[in-house]
Amino acid sequence: MTPTAVAPPAKSDKPPKSASPLARLRDPSWYQRYGVYVAVAVVLLFNALFTEHFMTADNFRTQLVQVAPIVIVALGMALVIGTEGVDLSVGSTMALAAAFLPLYLGYGLVPALVVSLLAGAVVGAVNGALVSLVGLQPIVATLALFVGGRGLALVMADGQLKQIVNPDLLSLGTGSFLGIPLVVWIAGILAVAVAFLVQRTTFGRQVVAVGGNRSAAALAGLPVKRVLIGVYVICGILAALAGILATARLTASDPSSLGTLMELSAITAVVVGGTPLNGGSVRVLGTVAGALLMQLLRATLVKHDLPDSTAQIAQAAIIIAAVYVARERRSR
Repeated sequence: MTPTAVAPPAKSDKPPKSASPLARLRDPSWYQRYGVYVAVAVVLLFNALFTEHFMTADNFRTQLVQVAPIVIVALGMALVIGTEGVDLSVGSTMALAAAFLPLYLGYGLVPALVVSLLAGAVVGAVNGALVSLVGLQPIVATLALFVGGRGLALVMADGQLKQIVNPDLLSLGTGSFLGIPLVVWIAGILAVAVAFLVQRTTFGRQVVAVGGNRSAAALAGLPVKRVLIGVYVICGILAALAGILATARLTASDPSSLGTLMELSAITAVVVGGTPLNGGSVRVLGTVAGALLMQLLRATLVKHDLPDSTAQIAQAAIIIAAVYVARERRSR
């Protein structure tokens, strides 16, 4: 009987338990693991002290509804980045899923949803095949569908915005359960599911192993190509779902603008949340917190009558800080 090869365990980035609190604060890994939560708390404290009508239930409901699609896309992006990849096509996948909806709603809500999600799965499978089988760099492979996917969506929609009148679909974007919007429920359930996938399943451990050292994972007998295709398929499906929910909320399918710059928002949430760009780790809760931080920061600046360009500059500074902290940790 041939013994089963096991990938070597990943190195822990936690500081030693014996380290003093001051030493922990000097450790870059501490900021990578917990910095995003501290930043969220600081933004909330600032708004509690200096922003009128920010700390209200209605405002939090609005912020959560707006960030939910970003969270859903970022969850898939976190898995891809965990394998040392990236998916630039998520925005186009959202547009493609939205373009399919009005074409198949005449057959019923379920067939339309299935077709739209399958479109996302196909995009993910193509991306995964180009990366794992053809050997293209992820940024090159997904850039092709970043351009071609939206072009195909515009062709399918005849370049026109199409109104959605199906009440069942619209309820996904505007409905609520126990006072919480359905889109927030969906994002929360998916976050729990992805966290379980990463931490408690064989596939999740394989994702981390492939991202940590792809060559070692292959030598250990792990199905590297299947794992890579799998994470891109999951990312495509989640992007398609986000496109469906965004369409339901907007009550219209608009492939020309839906999902624009979503890939940047998702990557930002993942990186700020502590997932390293060089793979080997997936921080699901950090990704959710990263998306929430960016949303709260943007809303804070808007509340104080600052232009959106200021929010973009602030986000850029946060991204640079997050990448710098990750770089410092790797250099130690």
